[in-house]
Amino acid sequence: MSQTPGLGAARFRLLESHFGGDLELAWKAPQRELRAAGIGGGVVKAIVEGREKIDPDQELDRLASCGVKALTWHDEEYPRRLKEVVDAPPVLFCRGTLHPDDETSVAVVGTRRPTEYGYRVTAELCTELAVRGVAVVSGLALGVDARAHKATLDAGGRTIAVLGNGLDTVYPRENRRLAERIVAEGGALVSEFPLGTRPEASNFPRRNRIISGMTLGTLITEASETSGTRWTVYHALEQNREIFCVPGSIYSDASKLTNRLIREGAKLVCDVSDILVEIGLDTAVRQIPMSFGNKDGERSNPGEEFGNQAGATTLVEDGWTEGVTPSPASDDPDESDLLRHINREPTHIDDLARLTGRPITEISGLLTMLEIKGLVLQAGMMHYQLP
Repeated sequence: MSQTPGLGAARFRLLESHFGGDLELAWKAPQRELRAAGIGGGVVKAIVEGREKIDPDQELDRLASCGVKALTWHDEEYPRRLKEVVDAPPVLFCRGTLHPDDETSVAVVGTRRPTEYGYRVTAELCTELAVRGVAVVSGLALGVDARAHKATLDAGGRTIAVLGNGLDTVYPRENRRLAERIVAEGGALVSEFPLGTRPEASNFPRRNRIISGMTLGTLITEASETSGTRWTVYHALEQNREIFCVPGSIYSDASKLTNRLIREGAKLVCDVSDILVEIGLDTAVRQIPMSFGNKDGERSNPGEEFGNQAGATTLVEDGWTEGVTPSPASDDPDESDLLRHINREPTHIDDLARLTGRPITEISGLLTMLEIKGLVLQAGMMHYQLP
C-alpha cells in the first residue's frame, strides 16, 4: 500500500479506521469499499493498478535479500518521536538497528560544501554529543552530513542516516563505505521509500521531515540561504522541535542561513552544553559551573565548595589547590595520567590525544568522567582546562 501514489498518512488512517486496522482487507477490497472508506477515485484507481502489479510476498522476499525490514507505525521499533509527526510515514524501511535510546537524539545537518570551519565545528560537536550518549541523525549527504556521521562513529556513538531513495542503493555513491560502516557499528539506514526508488530531487524535502521528526532538535552547523537545509528547518518548526545554529562569519556565504536563524530566535551554539541544556540533558554539564563558577567566568571559591573553610588557593605542583581534597576518582590511573597534561590554559582534545598517546575516543570518555566529577572544565569547542 505504501507504494501507491497519493496514499499518504491521512488516507492510511482512513483505511485503518474503515477496515478495523486490517490493511490486508483494504488491499483486497473492491473499489466501492475503498470509496466508502473516504478514498478518492484517483487513489482508488492507483491502489487497484498497484495490486495487479505487486505481490506482497515477493516484496517481503526482496526486502529480506537486501537485509531491510519494513516497520509500520504500529511496530515497537518504529521511532516513537516520529509517530508524533502529523505526516509520519506509515511504513519506514530500515537496514540496521533502531533502538529505544535513539529517542535521545539530535539532527545535525548543513551545507554539502562546508568550509574548514564547518567541517571542524561539525566534528567537534558530534563527538561531544556522542560521548554523552546522544544519537546523531543526518542525511548521508556530502559535506556536513557525512562529517556528522563519521565523527559520531569515531567517538563510539550511534548514528542514523535517513535516505531519499530505496535502501537497495546508497546515494551519493561516495558515501557507500560510510553507509556500510553505520550499519556495521550498530546504527541504521532508514527511508520511507520502497526498494528501487531512485534519488529524485523531490524526495529530499520529504526525507528531511523524517530527520527532524525523529529527534529532539536540529543543529545546523553551516549552511547558506540556498541550502536544502532550510527544508529541515521548516519541518522542525512545524513539528515544534528545537533549532540550534552555530554562528559564522558575517562575510561567509556558508553561514548566511545560520546567522539569520539566530537573529530570528534559533538557539546560538558555542559548545555542546548549549544543546544539552535545551533538550534537558544538562545535569552533568551544570555540575561543573555550580562548583567552580558560571558561564560568565566568575569563579566561586573551590575551597568553600569542598568544605575547606579557610578556602586556601595556593597552587601546588600537580595543579590541585591546597586544602582541597581531590575526588577519589583522581586515583584512577588513566584519569591521573590525563590530568598531568591539563593545566589552566585551554588545551584541545586532539593535543591531549597526542600528548598521552591514547586514541581520541578514549580521551573523550575520560574527559567526560572528569567533567562530571568537577576535575576539569570545558572551555568551549573541545578545549579543556583545570577549574
